[in-house]
Amino acid sequence: MSFNLSLPIAIGCDHAGYEYKAALVKWLEEKGYSVKNFGTDSLDSVDYPDFAHPTASSVENGETAFGILLCGSANGVAITANKHQNIRAGLCWENEVASLVRKHNNANMICIPARFVSLDQAKEMIETFINTEFEGGRHANRVGKIACA
Repeated sequence: MSFNLSLPIAIGCDHAGYEYKAALVKWLEEKGYSVKNFGTDSLDSVDYPDFAHPTASSVENGETAFGILLCGSANGVAITANKHQNIRAGLCWENEVASLVRKHNNANMICIPARFVSLDQAKEMIETFINTEFEGGRHANRVGKIACA
C-alpha cells in the first residue's frame, strides 16, 4: 500500500530534532509536498511525548498521509508513537532500514535519530520511506498480529 500524498505529511520533534525538522519541512515543501508541523519550534527543552502523540494521532485518524518524528535517539518518539493502536513507527538509522520498515512492517511513521544521522541521510531515508511499497504476502499476516486489541 502506498501513501495518499494528497494528504499532508505529519512531522514532529523534540528540541534535539528541531533543526532537522525545520530543514526537512522546507525540503519537503520545495518538493511539492504539503506538511503539517506538530512542533516543537525551538531549541528549548521539551518533553517528546507532547509532540509525538499529536503527530501520531493525525496519522492514526487519517488526517495525514504518514508521519515523521525526530529526537536525539528516536527511541522516545518511536516508543510513544507505537502506543497508538494503528501506528507502526519504525526507528531508522540507515536507508536499508527505512526500506525494510515499509516493505516488511508497513510502517506509517519514520522515526529518525537526529544525533546519529546526517541531514542528507535523513532526507534519503524519507525519500526511500515515501517510495517503498509494503510487500504484503507473508508480511501481511505478521503485521496483522501486531495489534493488542
